[in-house]
Formats: sequence, C-alpha cells, structure tokens
Amino acid sequence: MSGKTYGYIRVSTREQNEDRQIIALREADVPARNTYIDKQSGKDFNRPQYRRLLRRLKRNDLLYIKSIDRLGRNYEEILQQWRLLTKEKGVDIVVLDMPLLDTRRGKDLMGTFLSDIVLQLLSFVAENERTNIRQRQAEGIAAARAQCNLV
Repeated sequence: MSGKTYGYIRVSTREQNEDRQIIALREADVPARNTYIDKQSGKDFNRPQYRRLLRRLKRNDLLYIKSIDRLGRNYEEILQQWRLLTKEKGVDIVVLDMPLLDTRRGKDLMGTFLSDIVLQLLSFVAENERTNIRQRQAEGIAAARAQCNLV
C-alpha cells in the first residue's frame, strides 16, 4: 500500500536560492503542492514548514530530500528525526544525493545496518560543516575588524 509523495527543501537564509533542490524534486516527480520549503538554519528542527510537513506525513508516505544536510545540521537531531520518520511514523525517505539512504530498499538487517552507518556519517559531516561555517564567519568578522582598525 503506497501513500503520498512529499518533498522537503531547506536553505539557510532568505537570500539563498532553492532552485536546484526544486528541480531535483520535480525530476523525482514530487508534486509542487506537496513540497515544503524553509529558509532558515538547519541547527534545529524548529522550522515552520518542516513542522507542518511532519504533521501531514502518514504511514507509507514517501519523503524526498536533496541531501541530508538539507534536512538539518545537528547530528543528534538528524538521527532523532530520521528515527521518528522511519520507525514511529512509518515513512520512507529518499536522499537523492545518497542512494544508500533510500529506506524503500534494504529493509533487512544488513540494509538497515548500512543505512544507519551512512546516516551517522553524513549527519556528522553536516554538523561539522555547520561548525566550520561559523568558524569561518568569526574569522572573517575578526579580519574585517582588524582591517578597519588599520585604516
């Protein structure tokens, strides 16, 4: 029994463009009316469209996302949300940029094991990148301040 197909898109700021994610979801045949877009940080899951999507998702629905870092950038929370979606709600997830993260396949012990390892690795990378971005921003601000003090 199959459910509805949904898509989730996130960009970190209002200035960022979500077109590449929209194109990827359209190519996966995700209906525009079932696509939810947030324009805010992935530091947590307190995002209005994600919350709305979460309320709509039912057992046997299918959720597409472009890449795991579009879901979020907090290691523990990504793992928690993944479990909520797949185990508690019974939703399948397809991460377009990572075919190993397609819960429709490999529902046996080995498939689940491999998906869990890949998910943990990519969640770590997503949070680590968020940390690196903050560090680069702080360094840029410090450099700009130092430059202003030289003038």
